Amino acid sequence: MEKELRATIKQFILASVYETPVAVKQDTFWQSLRNTGTELWLDTGDMEEAARNWSAEMTALTTNNTLLNAEIQKGIYDGLINRARELVKDFPLSDQVVEIAFILNGIHGLRLAQRFGGFVSVELHTDTAHDLEAIYKYGMRYADICPEQFIIKVPFTATGLLGARRLHEKGVRINFTLEFSARQNLLVTAIAQPDYTNVFLGRIGAYIRDNKLGSGEGAGERSVMASQQWVRKMAVQYGTKTRLIAASLRNARQLESLAGTDVFTMPVKVVETGRATLSGNFKSMVQEKYAADLNERAMGCHLEKLWEVDEKELMLVRDLADEMPCCGSALTEIATKAGCGDLFPSMSPEDLAIIAADGKIPVHERWENRLRSGELAVDTLLSLAGLASFTHDQSQLDQRIASIIS
Repeated sequence: MEKELRATIKQFILASVYETPVAVKQDTFWQSLRNTGTELWLDTGDMEEAARNWSAEMTALTTNNTLLNAEIQKGIYDGLINRARELVKDFPLSDQVVEIAFILNGIHGLRLAQRFGGFVSVELHTDTAHDLEAIYKYGMRYADICPEQFIIKVPFTATGLLGARRLHEKGVRINFTLEFSARQNLLVTAIAQPDYTNVFLGRIGAYIRDNKLGSGEGAGERSVMASQQWVRKMAVQYGTKTRLIAASLRNARQLESLAGTDVFTMPVKVVETGRATLSGNFKSMVQEKYAADLNERAMGCHLEKLWEVDEKELMLVRDLADEMPCCGSALTEIATKAGCGDLFPSMSPEDLAIIAADGKIPVHERWENRLRSGELAVDTLLSLAGLASFTHDQSQLDQRIASIIS
């Protein structure tokens, strides 16, 4: 795309947003939680939901492909889609759709930034997940729209790690997303060195519970606390400044049990329930070692990889600290040779189709033999499922755009 057209699209986005800032009030309940060391982010793309729950103690909002799709499907941007088409009408239809999706994401993120005054996480189109140049190109373009407030979300793939590092080196704020384990977060902190990395803890418990491997209680919390310790160790050892997000809390109790974690992303339901039911007497729990409730069926499936880091993974991080791979396939090869191939396993198109069909929570019995053999791991399986789920929602968004412009 020519430089002039990129500049025109940027100006179109900036000219499309006129938001009046909300009146912000302080809240001692949330200040008590902030005092434990936890930064508070609101996990919603809904402007009115955010307005009802935003307080002075909150510093950011986070969106993703799913949350943005929910807003687009309301029809509130249909007229804008038609206007945006005029900018890209000379492109092939598929390229028009991707570019208009970029415009919509930029506009909605900018509306949130202007109205609430905090940082806003904006997520890349899922088509970029394995495309190093596209991650860099679109990441830089998002950052250029609102450099003071946008944080760019890049998903956990081998290519994503390298793309995020390249953006980080250009001074772009990065929220590296779709992680589920301490070892993934160790790798992210070492390679990508983003501003933020994540544990999607609710899906860990759901995987265990839905697949009858135990109640799931404590498993997500254990992965968060283990990840937090490793992220902080990396800060001491390598001078990294990555902070850990306990992502998309599932219930209000977790506001207490995970207090002291670097960052919470809090869905509206958790915010409202917590504010209504908890005492507000928070204390840091980052030294707590939660037990994961697993049963005999889980034994031998290596769920401990969600919270343990072994020597092979530490050696991989040390090796990568000395020499950065040139591309995702090179990183995958290095990890495999180091005995860490389950971080980036080889998956056939049929495998990926099954994962996509199952949704956010994979069906354990389909993968049990490969989990037991060590060819595959639960954290990687959940990352693949998360990306597939985002891809599904991105596809719905794209289909709405295509139906309007075609």
